[in-house]
Amino acid sequence: MASNVHIAGTGVVSAIGMNLAENLLSLAAGRTGIGPIRQLQTVHQTDFPSGEIPLSNAELQQRCGWEDKRPQSRTALLGKLAAMEALSTLPMQRNGSESGGGKPGFRSAFISATSVAGMDLTEDFFPPFLQQASAGRLQQVVNHECGAITHAIAGSLGVNWDYCTTISTACSSAANAIMLGARLIKAGKMDMVLAGGTDALSRFTLNGFNTLMILDHQLCQPFDQQRRGLNLGEGAGYLLLVNDAVKERFGLTSQVRVTGYANANDAHHQTASSPDGAGSFLAMQGALAVSQLQPADIQYINLHGTGTQNNDASESAAIRRLFTNGLPRLSTTKGFTGHTLAACGAIEAAYSVASLERQCLYPGLRITQPVIEEPGVMVNSFEEGVALKNILSNSFGFGGNCSSLIFSLS
Repeated sequence: MASNVHIAGTGVVSAIGMNLAENLLSLAAGRTGIGPIRQLQTVHQTDFPSGEIPLSNAELQQRCGWEDKRPQSRTALLGKLAAMEALSTLPMQRNGSESGGGKPGFRSAFISATSVAGMDLTEDFFPPFLQQASAGRLQQVVNHECGAITHAIAGSLGVNWDYCTTISTACSSAANAIMLGARLIKAGKMDMVLAGGTDALSRFTLNGFNTLMILDHQLCQPFDQQRRGLNLGEGAGYLLLVNDAVKERFGLTSQVRVTGYANANDAHHQTASSPDGAGSFLAMQGALAVSQLQPADIQYINLHGTGTQNNDASESAAIRRLFTNGLPRLSTTKGFTGHTLAACGAIEAAYSVASLERQCLYPGLRITQPVIEEPGVMVNSFEEGVALKNILSNSFGFGGNCSSLIFSLS
């Protein structure tokens, strides 16, 4: 019999907080983390506001207690902080066994997503290297590729993982990591999965999005008719997924489950979404089918909502096509954190889980003329005492890679 997929822990690091509690306080207060770039050294420091975490790499390394003192990618440091928080709900020894018993643990997996990986260190390596082949520290390039970051985080957590893998599907990456984790548990392959993603700001990313001409020189206005583009951000988010047996073994009180998930691709363009939202529609429709829910069963959608003309119009079209008998409540939190790329699906999943647990809705920021104009649909301020049973969270990436997750209250 297939197991339920319970959420036993969440961990978040973003521009609005160094843990989940700080993030939720900022969301409730309407306090954005987007501002001038200070940590990343770039010629665009004053050009593009970003959701940057206000700590240096050295401060992050000290905070997460990384024992290896060699240079670590900012992506890995952010990932470890969020992963540690998500894991903290289980009484685990460093070898992955249960505390006190010394018996072998359960089957565990670490599925991590990233697009930036160790690029931040590679960028610092190349300027001196290009001037002189013997210059530059090779230690700065060994973690350049995405999988190296996953294994660096996995090794630093002190858990004997049975399975470890990396997903890199642009902005849907972390959502796909959670989806894979849920599928492994439902298929009986794993008992516990730590799934999510991490990305740091880098010059390559900033310059690339600038080349696409979709960065906002001001604070972004996702899902507003006057939107001009997105603000980039950095951060990490992880969910600790467990099966029925692990929940019972540890007496976990979690009441939120992953009930639906789907990935689709509209194959429309390398970076743009299809105007009619074909991929977005298929992802949401597929997630509903897996969860055996109807559109009317969804009370709230955490929108992908980047703030670009194309994305918000495409996502709106898909939502209107699917929710023909009435729209659920909607908002996007990227006005708080910026677009955290491969990490956004997990960060926003954690916010969605918190909304279910606390029966509250977190708002979008700076929406004066909503793209979807129906009264009462867009969440513009923090709301408590809202009856929530099922939440849909969207994450749509370059290349038309669209993913949707559904979280449900037991």
